[in-house]
Amino acid sequence: MMRLVSLGLVLVLAVSAVGASASGAEPRAREEQSADKGGSKKRLSDAQIRKILIDESIAAYDGNCPCPYSRARNGSRCGRRSAYDREGGAAPLCFPADVTAEMVQAYRDEHLDLEE
Repeated sequence: MMRLVSLGLVLVLAVSAVGASASGAEPRAREEQSADKGGSKKRLSDAQIRKILIDESIAAYDGNCPCPYSRARNGSRCGRRSAYDREGGAAPLCFPADVTAEMVQAYRDEHLDLEE
Protein backbone atom coordinates (compact mmCIF):
# COMPACT_ATOMS: atom_id res chain seq x y z
CA MET A 1 0.00 0.00 0.00
CA MET A 2 2.74 2.48 0.95
CA ARG A 3 4.57 1.73 -2.30
CA LEU A 4 1.43 2.55 -4.27
CA VAL A 5 1.00 5.81 -2.42
CA SER A 6 4.68 6.70 -2.96
CA LEU A 7 4.46 5.86 -6.64
CA GLY A 8 1.27 7.91 -6.90
CA LEU A 9 2.96 10.88 -5.23
CA VAL A 10 5.87 10.73 -7.63
CA LEU A 11 3.49 10.57 -10.58
CA VAL A 12 1.44 13.50 -9.32
CA LEU A 13 4.60 15.56 -8.85
CA ALA A 14 5.89 14.61 -12.28
CA VAL A 15 2.60 15.54 -13.96
CA SER A 16 2.50 18.77 -11.99
CA ALA A 17 6.05 19.70 -13.03
CA VAL A 18 5.41 18.88 -16.69
CA GLY A 19 2.15 20.87 -16.71
CA ALA A 20 3.75 23.92 -15.14
CA SER A 21 6.74 23.76 -17.50
CA ALA A 22 4.60 23.28 -20.58
CA SER A 23 2.28 26.16 -19.79
CA GLY A 24 5.06 28.50 -18.72
CA ALA A 25 2.95 29.41 -15.71
CA GLU A 26 4.56 29.88 -12.36
CA PRO A 27 2.45 28.96 -9.33
CA ARG A 28 1.45 31.99 -7.30
CA ALA A 29 3.09 30.66 -4.15
CA ARG A 30 6.46 30.41 -5.88
CA GLU A 31 6.16 33.93 -7.25
CA GLU A 32 5.29 35.29 -3.84
CA GLN A 33 8.25 33.51 -2.27
CA SER A 34 10.75 34.83 -4.83
CA ALA A 35 9.51 38.42 -4.75
CA ASP A 36 10.82 40.51 -1.91
CA LYS A 37 11.51 44.19 -1.37
CA GLY A 38 15.29 44.16 -1.06
CA GLY A 39 15.94 42.30 -4.28
CA SER A 40 17.97 39.64 -2.47
CA LYS A 41 16.66 36.11 -2.45
CA LYS A 42 16.27 34.14 0.74
CA ARG A 43 16.35 30.40 1.17
CA LEU A 44 12.88 28.89 1.49
CA SER A 45 12.20 26.91 4.65
CA ASP A 46 11.22 23.25 4.50
CA ALA A 47 7.71 24.22 5.61
CA GLN A 48 7.40 26.74 2.75
CA ILE A 49 8.55 24.15 0.22
CA ARG A 50 6.12 21.58 1.63
CA LYS A 51 3.28 24.10 1.21
CA ILE A 52 4.31 24.81 -2.38
CA LEU A 53 4.43 21.09 -3.21
CA ILE A 54 1.04 20.47 -1.57
CA ASP A 55 -0.52 23.42 -3.41
CA GLU A 56 0.91 22.23 -6.74
CA SER A 57 -0.26 18.68 -6.12
CA ILE A 58 -3.81 19.78 -5.30
CA ALA A 59 -3.88 22.11 -8.32
CA ALA A 60 -2.81 19.23 -10.57
CA TYR A 61 -5.70 17.05 -9.38
CA ASP A 62 -8.55 16.97 -11.93
CA GLY A 63 -11.46 16.33 -9.59
CA ASN A 64 -13.06 18.37 -6.84
CA CYS A 65 -12.13 16.18 -3.83
CA PRO A 66 -8.36 15.78 -3.74
CA CYS A 67 -8.02 15.96 0.07
CA PRO A 68 -10.20 15.06 3.07
CA TYR A 69 -10.45 18.74 4.05
CA SER A 70 -11.52 19.80 0.53
CA ARG A 71 -15.13 20.71 -0.19
CA ALA A 72 -17.39 18.79 -2.58
CA ARG A 73 -19.61 20.61 -5.07
CA ASN A 74 -22.49 20.59 -2.60
CA GLY A 75 -20.30 22.30 0.03
CA SER A 76 -19.83 19.27 2.27
CA ARG A 77 -16.39 18.19 3.40
CA CYS A 78 -14.94 15.45 1.17
CA GLY A 79 -13.62 13.34 4.06
CA ARG A 80 -13.24 9.68 3.12
CA ARG A 81 -14.58 10.35 -0.39
CA SER A 82 -11.38 12.21 -1.24
CA ALA A 83 -8.77 10.89 -3.66
CA TYR A 84 -6.35 10.92 -0.74
CA ASP A 85 -8.42 8.30 1.09
CA ARG A 86 -9.35 6.12 -1.89
CA GLU A 87 -7.10 3.23 -2.85
CA GLY A 88 -5.71 3.08 -6.37
CA GLY A 89 -5.90 6.13 -8.62
CA ALA A 90 -4.55 9.55 -7.71
CA ALA A 91 -2.69 10.20 -4.47
CA PRO A 92 -2.35 13.97 -4.05
CA LEU A 93 -0.18 15.50 -1.35
CA CYS A 94 -2.53 16.92 1.27
CA PHE A 95 -0.56 17.21 4.51
CA PRO A 96 3.01 18.27 5.36
CA ALA A 97 3.76 14.72 6.53
CA ASP A 98 3.06 13.50 2.96
CA VAL A 99 6.04 15.48 1.65
CA THR A 100 9.27 13.59 2.22
CA ALA A 101 12.68 15.10 2.87
CA GLU A 102 13.70 13.76 -0.54
CA MET A 103 10.88 15.72 -2.21
CA VAL A 104 11.97 18.89 -0.41
CA GLN A 105 15.58 18.35 -1.51
CA ALA A 106 14.52 17.61 -5.10
CA TYR A 107 12.56 20.88 -5.13
CA ARG A 108 15.60 22.76 -3.82
CA ASP A 109 17.85 21.14 -6.44
CA GLU A 110 15.41 22.02 -9.22
CA HIS A 111 14.81 25.60 -8.06
CA LEU A 112 18.27 26.80 -7.08
CA ASP A 113 17.55 30.19 -8.67
CA LEU A 114 14.91 30.87 -6.01
CA GLU A 115 17.28 30.20 -3.13
CA GLU A 116 20.47 32.17 -3.28
